[in-house]
Amino acid sequence: MRRTGIGNGLQPVQLEALHYLSRCNRYSNTPVAVAEFLGLTKGTVSQTLGVLEANRLIEKQADAKDRRVVHLRLTEAGAHVVAESVPPQVLKSAFDGLSATEAGEVLGVLDWVLRRLQQANGLKTFGACKTCRHHLVEAGGGRRCGLTTEALSEVDAEQLCREHGHPTTQARPMEGAY
Repeated sequence: MRRTGIGNGLQPVQLEALHYLSRCNRYSNTPVAVAEFLGLTKGTVSQTLGVLEANRLIEKQADAKDRRVVHLRLTEAGAHVVAESVPPQVLKSAFDGLSATEAGEVLGVLDWVLRRLQQANGLKTFGACKTCRHHLVEAGGGRRCGLTTEALSEVDAEQLCREHGHPTTQARPMEGAY
């Protein structure tokens, strides 16, 4: 990612911020959420976002309900940078030749390691909505956030959320997987 970012005139942290914004939901596209996700100070993130905005890779929008809240969204140019940069070609190459089962196992172990690191460091999980303990699937097949009570779409269910609460039961990776 470093090589790809530099090829686009971006520092790694700027590319990570773009990548996060490409995957987060409507509750999590604020400067504070970006800072929490990256584990950086608000000041550092403010500078990072300023560069991205100056380069027209993101744009800011005031919240419709609370004008004090600013939402960030990728521009078409920002989405293009993410699409060509993430995942990096070297990672794509590493997965080439793996079966779907093998790739799933690798991703499962990496997810487990990430969750353990987050727990050990007291960090938020920022998981996909559909993996959250607050994610509810209703009788008619609709989805709802149990925390906000708002309806969720299929797209919402795939996006990252700063209010993510990981289910208390976590699968362990296969023995000998690492």
